[in-house]
Amino acid sequence: MECISVFDMLKIGIGPSSSHTLGPWRAAERWINELKTNESLNLITEVSVDLYGSLSLTGKGHATDYAVILGLSGADPEYIAVNSIEKIVADVKSSNSILLGNNHKITFNVKQHIVFNREFLPFHANGMKFTGTLSNGDTTTQTYYSIGGGFVVVEELTNSEEKLKLKQCFPFPINKAEELTTYCLTQKKKISEVVLDNELSIRSAKEVNSELKRVWDTMLECMYIGCHTEGTLPGGLNVRRRAFDTHKKLMEASKASYTDPESWLIAIRKTEVKFRQILKWVSCFALSVNEVNASLGRVVTAPTNGSAGVIPAVLMYYMVIDNHQADFNHIKRFLLVAGEIGSLFKKGATISAAMGGCQAEIGVSSAMAAGALTELLGGSPQQVLMASEIAMEHHLGLTCDPIGGLVQIPCIERNAMGAIKAINAAELALDSDPSNARVSLDKVINTMWETAKDMNTKYKETSKGGLAIGVNSSDC
Repeated sequence: MECISVFDMLKIGIGPSSSHTLGPWRAAERWINELKTNESLNLITEVSVDLYGSLSLTGKGHATDYAVILGLSGADPEYIAVNSIEKIVADVKSSNSILLGNNHKITFNVKQHIVFNREFLPFHANGMKFTGTLSNGDTTTQTYYSIGGGFVVVEELTNSEEKLKLKQCFPFPINKAEELTTYCLTQKKKISEVVLDNELSIRSAKEVNSELKRVWDTMLECMYIGCHTEGTLPGGLNVRRRAFDTHKKLMEASKASYTDPESWLIAIRKTEVKFRQILKWVSCFALSVNEVNASLGRVVTAPTNGSAGVIPAVLMYYMVIDNHQADFNHIKRFLLVAGEIGSLFKKGATISAAMGGCQAEIGVSSAMAAGALTELLGGSPQQVLMASEIAMEHHLGLTCDPIGGLVQIPCIERNAMGAIKAINAAELALDSDPSNARVSLDKVINTMWETAKDMNTKYKETSKGGLAIGVNSSDC
């Protein structure tokens, strides 16, 4: 049974895509580390990277080439200074050389050594092959697959070593929502408490708290940056940032001052909270995150980069509108529940848009946020899972058809819609008796996967259907 940690579902990384940016970045890092382990890195004279399927079709718009360069260079997406990214890539391109693992310099021509192949590899839509030529003329090759949410696997190992890495000694191993419900009932615990027990079996309480705080701090900073950055998003579609304008209007009536993300949160609590303002604030938070994501900014995959705005927007809604006394304990519970619900979709279906369309990203993030919010609002474990089911049920069949291969249209707005749906789903569940529900979360996860398999390939992050061909880049 796969035991996926909350921190596997909530990864800190660089935008715009977890599958097409963070995944290839991590794959390149992983290959470099394998070369170091085999003591062959310094023997490499040439490197080539082949990108296949969806990675090729929308790779330029998702900065996959940037990710490969940065990963080969030894940069870490969690800690790299965001403002250094363009310079690192520009230096590689201008010098036609790269410092592998930050210590072994070789000739590297980006146009020649990163190849976009339109064909798909059989195992997964996001395939990539790294080939290194050694000084003696031999070659070493490894193929990786970016399977969504920054997860990277090797096909040959997916049923052995790769799975073993995910098999931890969790006291409460969970594959299905029904099992999670049973643990909550027999242990008389909330979902967050069951999930925390699992996390504490592999790391200390101090580590859990520290990492969850780092995740939240990244989310908060991302919203702060997005709400205070004006201009146009990169990529050629000339999409104007909207979070800045919305935020400015919402804050105009408030006389509160602030100097950083934390004091900003407190200042927002002093603003007007009529229904329209609430809708605008939630949308503003979601838009802000995904505008940062579209600009090669740092976000938290939740469960992906393309859907990174839903969870922070809903959590921020709880903190600044619903409960002004909310503290880190509330944040902790929210993230624990959200991470566990996301892992259920990862195990039972997919969180990759290239495999399942946008239902696998916005749909899953909305389900995660709905369930987490429901627990904070006092819902039972059964109501938590009911809220997640409601949120996903109304995202079934959602396609992934980004215009120009960029994570901008319709992706950014979809985060705002997913956040609003999550809040509504939570309220519906709280006013319902779960025993009257006709659809379980496990059933909707299975249905989502069946829908994904039936969905036409052109609606799975290929830019070959839907809005991607219905609206030309020139129209924008």
